[in-house]
Amino acid sequence: MSAALPFRRTKIIFTLGPATESEEMLEKMLRAGADVVRLNMAHASHEWTRDVIRRIRTVSARVGREVAIMMDIKGPEIRTGDLAAPIELKAGEIFDFTVKPGAGRDGGEEIRSVDVNYQNLVNDISVGSIVLVDNGLLRLEVLTKSDAHIRCRVLIAGQLSSRRHINLPGVKVNLPAFTEKDRADTLVGLEEGIDFVALSFVREAKDVAELRLFLAERKSTARIIAKIEDQSAITNLDEIVTACDGLMVARGDLGIECPFEDLPVIQRRAVRACIAQGRPVIVATHMLESMIVQPVPTRAEITDVANAVYEFADCVMLSGETTVGKYPVECVQMLDKIARRIEAEDDADRRTPAVFTAERMKVLHSAVVLANEIPHSKILTFTRHGFMANGLAALRPVRAPILTITPSVGLQRQLRLLRAVEPYLMPLATDPDATIENAIQLLRRAGRIAPGDKLIVATDILSLDRLVDSVQLRTVT
Repeated sequence: MSAALPFRRTKIIFTLGPATESEEMLEKMLRAGADVVRLNMAHASHEWTRDVIRRIRTVSARVGREVAIMMDIKGPEIRTGDLAAPIELKAGEIFDFTVKPGAGRDGGEEIRSVDVNYQNLVNDISVGSIVLVDNGLLRLEVLTKSDAHIRCRVLIAGQLSSRRHINLPGVKVNLPAFTEKDRADTLVGLEEGIDFVALSFVREAKDVAELRLFLAERKSTARIIAKIEDQSAITNLDEIVTACDGLMVARGDLGIECPFEDLPVIQRRAVRACIAQGRPVIVATHMLESMIVQPVPTRAEITDVANAVYEFADCVMLSGETTVGKYPVECVQMLDKIARRIEAEDDADRRTPAVFTAERMKVLHSAVVLANEIPHSKILTFTRHGFMANGLAALRPVRAPILTITPSVGLQRQLRLLRAVEPYLMPLATDPDATIENAIQLLRRAGRIAPGDKLIVATDILSLDRLVDSVQLRTVT
């Protein structure tokens, strides 16, 4: 731990994969400071999913650190089909994407082609549209289309292999936001007690509403993370933030769908929109990409992570770095080190408090103002459903940790996502004063507070036979 900063406010998410799925590696990742484990369902089997969720819970209990599990469902992806061998495409070449097998021949002329998994693509796309394949490494322009194929000219050459992802910048694709595969995967996750569902390729608020109805019908308390990955999501950003429980700026597909130079602007706008509405926000993809194969990041990657921390993002996320990378533990340690260093800077001129109209937020705002003004203070709060902790986190206290007491282990895990929140599990007494005293004793045993520390307590108290919200300043004795 840094002497200048005894805790890290920015949370770390890592994606589980072959490099990190063993019990030994999971324990190392948790001890290194990971807060949330992401399961990428794009290629995951249900058997693997059940096995690793149970393994994560076992390791969490052994380490004494309850981490959250986020299931990232695949969503409506368009991909190329299987090829017998990779195809080398040349600039200027004519090439077909077919929705009917064998449709690559036209009038006796043989045109090289590949199948796609979405038959209605010919109805969604227009002549002149750009088709990007394999994270934008291949670029083609639509020349003509029929009910069987889309004929294109290759603009940027490269190698095309099987099952490559297709991006269509500016094209509204009429695929369902929540697919049958997503439903089946999510059911497995709910049965195993996942904490978050990350919904891919969210385009509008009703996409989130569909998943929320699915969860409500199954009485699930899992929270929804909306992933913004295309231009439709940017257009509808504010309504998506309102509809979801948290937002992920998924810079992989977003950087393909949008001009590169717009990506930093979109990221900053998304973070600010989430802070304004009190939603946690995750900055994801390519944070430490070079550490997949080398033990140290590039200077640009260090600055990229630092910028996410400077912007007050709740979380930064690792993908390939921890699924197949050679240095997954070092990646978590590097994020931890960068975040602590940036957070140790004087943040007084970078306060960007949320704007809330709820009456209760005025009490929370007072608590944060006190914490910002009193050196070395800590905020203590209590929550059964997450409102108090979420509100305080959204107000972005400059230095103080938000020590949060909850009686629910499920909520304790979900609170791991929130910036500056340190969740602790404890039953809440019927007497508010007794609850506060019990919490102080718990935190003293945990080594988080000591005699002389200043606690700003945001809670409710009994006044004239009713509970009212309050802010109290206490000195630990």
